[in-house]
Parts: sequence; structure tokens; C-alpha cells
Amino acid sequence: MIEIAFLIRSLNYGGAERQLITLVKALDKRKFNITVLYFYSGGALEKDLQDSGINLICLEKRDRWDVFGFLLRLVRHLKRINPNVLHGFMGTSNLLTIFLKMFFPSTRMLWGVRASNVDLSRYDWLFSLIFKLECLFSRFADLIVVNSYAGQTYHLAHGFPADKMVVIPNGIDTERFKPDKEARARVRAELNIAEDTILIGLVGRLDPLKDHPTFLKAAALLCQEVENLRFVCVGSGLESYANELYSLSQELGISNKVIWAGARTDMPAVHNSLDIAASSSYTEGFPNVIGEAMACGVPCVVTDVGDSALIVGDTGVVVPPKDPEAIAAGLKQVILQKLCKPDSTPDIRLRMRIVIEFNCTKLIENYSAVLSENGTKMGV
Repeated sequence: MIEIAFLIRSLNYGGAERQLITLVKALDKRKFNITVLYFYSGGALEKDLQDSGINLICLEKRDRWDVFGFLLRLVRHLKRINPNVLHGFMGTSNLLTIFLKMFFPSTRMLWGVRASNVDLSRYDWLFSLIFKLECLFSRFADLIVVNSYAGQTYHLAHGFPADKMVVIPNGIDTERFKPDKEARARVRAELNIAEDTILIGLVGRLDPLKDHPTFLKAAALLCQEVENLRFVCVGSGLESYANELYSLSQELGISNKVIWAGARTDMPAVHNSLDIAASSSYTEGFPNVIGEAMACGVPCVVTDVGDSALIVGDTGVVVPPKDPEAIAAGLKQVILQKLCKPDSTPDIRLRMRIVIEFNCTKLIENYSAVLSENGTKMGV
């Protein structure tokens, strides 16, 4: 049995966190004994892992400056587990694996990289420092797993070692994310959206890189040309940034058109409630929400960042980032296409692209191979 430990900051609702849960639940438990360690308690996805029977350890980190007690707890738990592989999942978790090498010299240390083209100016000094340290210490990782080809290119340009990087694209659970008319009706009723109203959604945490301001500006432009529209933003974030977005929607005169739904765990139902899914991010890795929406038969308008264009292929509309006019035009194009259809039946082409190209089976096969190979090696 190969002992695998994953280390992640939290189990809050986000793309990386959901992908980790998808992965650990599907890996072969006859081959891998899996433990997930996470810094902070209270994440919306904790219960999902608890219910699955995965070994789950909260390190009870109190705040940013709770360092020494946190590290002692982490080392104590890892000594008990004695993992063959310790897999960091982004940022601080990656860096910690390098620190932990001195305590666990025979453990293979893997990094998880899930972003590309990060605008460091939009984040605080600690975020910038962590990224610079990742660039500096990346050569000490045993293997670096990147979830997008765009992310690989970006990190190679910033000094990450090419011989230690492997790309494993995210996998979409197409058994969970699929067309569901009943779920569509239920969520739309909850949001008070009539069936003949066009509902456009942006799913993603309230974070500067998701560029909600551009989405809101595009929404305001679109409302000048198209009637009977509503917009929903699904995700949570810092209260200060959320308040900025609320104020912007008021300034644009669309506050009555925009629903702020917060974080939700019923994402298959949420995607089904949409007529169009939008991604306005100015940086991405592999955005799960695009693949999930497509698996539910929802057309997408995405910015040309990360692997977004690769995911939609010829089934969606791809526009430049930070361009409200382009996003508005892309949304209008999809609206006109939908108006030409006799009914609201999901486009099977959208779902089939995800089923064929980005299914969970490929993710699990690729990760199983990587973990098996590294689980039988000694750390360097």
C-alpha cells in the first residue's frame, strides 16, 4: 500500500479544492492509502470528504502568524503517517514540502501548480513573496504537476525546471455534471427567474483574477441592447472586495439585474439553471467551471486565458481578457444563436466534448501512474 498525503490550505469552495476532492475520492483505495491535511477548518467542502471516508486532518491553523505551533502539528501528523508521497496543492503548501524534506528525506515531494499569468500587483506582499519563493525553490521538488499547458508555459518562463514538470489536465465528473431539467427549474424558481428570462452566470470566487468588474461592465452594455436578462455571480470572497463589486453594479445601473448567490455546493443544479456561462478571468489555469457548465449542456463565453480556449474548442465563444465590449458581443452572439433554437434543449456537442476530452477517467489514470511511480521511489 502506498501512503499518499495531500497538503492544502483549506477546503473552502473553489476549483482546486473541488478537483482535489474528485481526485482523492476516485483513486484506487486498494493501492493508495490517502490522507488530506489542511490548514484551516470551516471549509464548505469538509463534509464531502468526511462522508467519503478519506483520512482527514485539520491542522487548526489559527491565522497567518500561527507558524511554529502549526508546523509542529504538521510534522507530528506526518511522522505518524510516514507518507511515501507528500503532494502540496499550490503556494504555501508547495513550499512547505521543501521545508519538510529535512524531516522526511525518503518521502517524494510533489508540487501542484494551478495558475498561469498571475498579476502580482493585484495581491498583497505575502502572495508575491510566496510566488517568488516557489520560483526559487521549484528545482528542489521531486515532481511538479501542472493542470494546464498555459500554466506550464508561464512557470517555465519564470524558472521552473522543465525536466520536473508534467501536465495533467483537470477532469470533469460527467456523471455528476449533466443536463437536469428538474434541477434547472428548482434553482431558477429559487432565484425568481422566469423560464423566458435569459440567465447569464459567472461562477467563481470573488477574487481580482476572476475580473468581475469586466463581467459587470459587459452586463451593463448588454442590457442596453437585449431585454429580459438577469445575471448571477456564484462564489464568495473577501467582504471588502465583494462590497466594491456591489457598489460597481449600482454605479452601472444594473444592481436590480445582478444576483449575488454566494458560495453554493449544489453546483450541477446551478450550472443547469444557466442559459449561458461566462468566464471573464484575466488569468486562469484550467477553469473547472467551464467544463462543468459544458457537461451540463450550457454554452460558454470565455476569455482567452489559461486553457479556456482549449476547453471550449469550437463549441463556445473566445474573447480577449479585460474587454467588456468583447464579452458583451460574445454573449450577444450566443443569445442570438439560442433564440434561433426552437426550444431550450441542451446542446449535446458541448457535453460530448467534455465527456471525450476532459473526463475524470483520464485524470485518475494519469495521476495514478504518477503517484505509483513516485510512491516506489526514494526522495532526492
